[in-house]
Amino acid sequence: MTAQWRPVRQSRTHELVLESIEQQVFAGELKAGDHLPPERELALALGVSRSALREALRVLETIGALVANVGRGPDAGARIVRNPDDALGRVLRLHLALGSYDLEDVLEARVVLERSSFEAASRSASEDDLAEAEALLDRMREAGPNVVAYNDLDTAFHVLIARSSGNHLVSTLTSAVRESVRTLILQAEEAAEDWAVTAEGLNAEHGELLRLLRAGEGAAAADLVERHIRGFHGAVVGKREADASAD
Repeated sequence: MTAQWRPVRQSRTHELVLESIEQQVFAGELKAGDHLPPERELALALGVSRSALREALRVLETIGALVANVGRGPDAGARIVRNPDDALGRVLRLHLALGSYDLEDVLEARVVLERSSFEAASRSASEDDLAEAEALLDRMREAGPNVVAYNDLDTAFHVLIARSSGNHLVSTLTSAVRESVRTLILQAEEAAEDWAVTAEGLNAEHGELLRLLRAGEGAAAADLVERHIRGFHGAVVGKREADASAD
């Protein structure tokens, strides 16, 4: 039988650089806070061009695993970090825009994540967490017609509860999912016929959610946050589907 030969996959140089850095992280040789060697030195050690090294470092920056500071001093150069929240949000927002996920999928994912985080937060949220949530709610009530400020505070409220659940991955995913639809929710808020009435209703639900958390009523909080999400986020989904049908 004659062997069948096919071309093998050739990795691009920057991918090999990424694999090398990943291996150092997996082996524990590189940890968050560690600096990479200077660019010239690292490129020489890896046997690659500086352009290939820079491409790999840009990928690591994009995924929130590295920060590169120019200049001199202790913070200059490339440093390994742990900052997945913003990075995942950017990636998910882009894929949502490209049609990789339906808005309905994002809605369902948000419901699952926030039901879990609110139920867990009813058991694990500290007094400091709840006080911070109360302060955010106060600021939402004071935001008035400033819809952009309200949207930011609303996002911060939900991400804070996810963080206080004690599950860092749920917190990160909640932040990413919310960030992916931030613009759509903001557009819906700005288009509300009577924003003052809409905000009052949303604030009432946030206030009740906080009361349920303080009372340790996790199941009730999970049910309410699902209704809360499906109410406004669901309206965004419905409008997008209606607009798509009209087109």
